[in-house]
Amino acid sequence: MVSWGQRKAGIFMLLIVMLMAAACGNNTGTGNGGNAAGERAEQGQEGASGTNAGSEQGGKRVVKHAMGETTIEGTPQRIATLYQGANDTAVALGVTPVAIVESWTEKPVYPYLKEQLSGIPLLGEEHQPNLEELQKQKPDLIVATKTRHEAIYDQLSQIAPTVMIDQVYEWQSTLSLMGEALGKQAEADQLLKGWQDRVTDFKAKMGDRLPAEATITNFRADHARIFYMGFAGLVLKEAGFGRPPGHDENTWGVKLTSKESIQDMNADIIFNFNTDGGQDAVKKFYEEWTSHPLWKNLDAVKNNQVFQVEEIAWNTGGGLLAANNMLDQMYEFFELEP
Repeated sequence: MVSWGQRKAGIFMLLIVMLMAAACGNNTGTGNGGNAAGERAEQGQEGASGTNAGSEQGGKRVVKHAMGETTIEGTPQRIATLYQGANDTAVALGVTPVAIVESWTEKPVYPYLKEQLSGIPLLGEEHQPNLEELQKQKPDLIVATKTRHEAIYDQLSQIAPTVMIDQVYEWQSTLSLMGEALGKQAEADQLLKGWQDRVTDFKAKMGDRLPAEATITNFRADHARIFYMGFAGLVLKEAGFGRPPGHDENTWGVKLTSKESIQDMNADIIFNFNTDGGQDAVKKFYEEWTSHPLWKNLDAVKNNQVFQVEEIAWNTGGGLLAANNMLDQMYEFFELEP
């Protein structure tokens, strides 16, 4: 079975060829999907007013994002990424940041990114990046998220041009925004097309098993969770899975503290991950709940359609590479040839 790691190597080679081809011709920075590259800036940033998108090497581009507009001059070379999805996407685009936030688990860097990101200066956790350390690294572009960093946007912008997506789990927005901000829109588009092709292949091979209702569950030391929205939810929706009745709220999900709530997990398929940390307590809590009669009566349990998934790929990775790792697991779960 060909893993996403092997596919990724092929994609990187393709990107190298694309970059070489681009260097032989005239390459101008452009936006897409309603982005502001090539539009006039109205903000009071230095050099922003009255500028248009120029060449990647010497021009100025105005990038629209969740906090407004930011003018980027030339091609950024020193990138700082302040959330996991941006760390992931930088690697996917072949970019080595000068500073990153540390991973939530298996610190300081997730294993699937360790080869590319080991040794890079760390800024602490997403919620509270070390701005003094960030400034020391002299970035020329900061990639952040409104979810985590809205309150420090002005401080970040004083350090370097800063762009933000809205919700931290919007991985395709991360890919599009970073592609535009880095002058790598063609590479970002190619990566997204590769993803869409894989999703099309997966859905075709699933055949009449789709659509199906799926629940994403998570057990912790003192409660369980059902995820409605979020990274995994977006990927599952694109892959042809729906949410059960009552799971359609526009929120991250719900905490469950009573075993009577187990019935709320009911679905055709359950994808479950147990949070890393305090493993003995998590294991005890999980075993208590999954031995309960209400759990054993769930459709997915009765039909042997409960799959244990990896938390990093399904929840905390948050980027293109994690999405592909997640899809790799689904190919295996449903015994499909990639």
